[in-house]
Amino acid sequence: MIVFATNNAHKLEELQQMLGDEMEIRGLSQIGCTEDVPETADTLEGNARMKADYVKEHYGLDCFADDTGLEIDALHGAPGVFSARYGGVAHDSDRNIERVLREMEGVPIEQRTARFRTIICLMQGDSCHMFEGRVEGRILTERHGEGGFGYDSIFQPIEGDGRTFGEMAPEEKNAISHRGRAVAQLVNYLLG
Repeated sequence: MIVFATNNAHKLEELQQMLGDEMEIRGLSQIGCTEDVPETADTLEGNARMKADYVKEHYGLDCFADDTGLEIDALHGAPGVFSARYGGVAHDSDRNIERVLREMEGVPIEQRTARFRTIICLMQGDSCHMFEGRVEGRILTERHGEGGFGYDSIFQPIEGDGRTFGEMAPEEKNAISHRGRAVAQLVNYLLG
């Protein structure tokens, strides 16, 4: 058993789909962690490490934590580490998307390049390991698709058939996503 340091049901569900029956994973609520785990670092790596350290220190369990950011070149890498709260309220995807679309108004499609990056920090025993997954793409001018979460409806990956993550079935998205790539590295390490 290993703990995934998250209360995000979407992330937990996606990860469980990717792992199948390979290992038992529990979220923060399943280990009785009800406090807000700090993530106040100024990098994705720092936030992932902070969350993993917290669970290891306070609960004594091997765990991994992730942090994901959308980095838009025309916005000088924003929203980046602030992706979950870019609209001013934590985890309000609609407000986050509205702000990105507003700030991207008038930017030509060829200059709307972006990437999702996921960093996973694994605390296992006394060891710390970092894994990174990324996917390149572009930000569209309007939403497409109802699936996924976060910025999925405006992010069109370069790999694929022109659909956004929001238009893909979960298994299609997981096959090429930033989180899928980082998790694949984590699983290879854990099962290797």
